[in-house]
Amino acid sequence: MKKHMSGSGRRINWLTYPTEAKELYLRLHADGKSCSLNFDIQCKDDGVREVIWEQMGELKVVLTAEMSDEGDWIENFTTPEGKTISRIRWEQANLNYFNEEDTLKMYDFLKEKIIAFDRFYQEYKDILIHLLD
Repeated sequence: MKKHMSGSGRRINWLTYPTEAKELYLRLHADGKSCSLNFDIQCKDDGVREVIWEQMGELKVVLTAEMSDEGDWIENFTTPEGKTISRIRWEQANLNYFNEEDTLKMYDFLKEKIIAFDRFYQEYKDILIHLLD
């Protein structure tokens, strides 16, 4: 991914995607069953989380078009630590991180989704960051 620049024109670390907001995270997940790209809204204040979730709902058509996939929209997702967050997830099932044949498929899926998400986020991040002020 080093050769891929962000939509902002700068080099970034794709594994720690810079959302420029403490409460917004782009997370990659891979295990023995699937891989996924997750956009997590993890605000301390549930009211702020709800406002951002509503705004994402307003942008859903645009995000879906950019990602070529609606994804799974989970308003109240409970993390393994017991915290309630909101999550939008794009998942590729039936891939095993520990199977060498699947790792390239996982890489291609995650690469495609991260680049698409970056195009969306660079266009609309100011709206989301402004809501967190």
